[in-house]
Amino acid sequence: MSIPADFRRVLESGDPEWTTGLCPRMYLLYGDHLKNELHGYTVDEFTTLVDQINALPRGSASKKKLSRLIIGQSIKLDVDKDGRTVMPIKQRQKLGLTDGELKFSGLGDHFEIWKAETFAEEIADDMSDWLAAQGDDFDPLSLLDE
Repeated sequence: MSIPADFRRVLESGDPEWTTGLCPRMYLLYGDHLKNELHGYTVDEFTTLVDQINALPRGSASKKKLSRLIIGQSIKLDVDKDGRTVMPIKQRQKLGLTDGELKFSGLGDHFEIWKAETFAEEIADDMSDWLAAQGDDFDPLSLLDE
């Protein structure tokens, strides 16, 4: 898969070992809880997530479940100088991707990777419907006050 340039800059800045001339690394999360999407994390963000999981009480049900869902269902990938990485077959199959276009959607601490058609069906249409139901004077930033 080819990672858009803006996302590559984020991966570079979030990889403590990256310097000019090196290729950034990322984590790809593919857990069953993600359904039709994958999540991409910088090394720093994924490390923060793992640290939060590891801080849970040893032997707790939450720690076991999160460790299996997050840590156990993620892989570290290297991004080449052209911004490409090889998405393993298991992750391509999860998205139902044999060919076609991917959709990247940034969400602050991570980004989502979708099969473009699925994103349009599940997310874009849902957002359009939701916005239409809010009324003409709705400001999405008003949700920050809640």
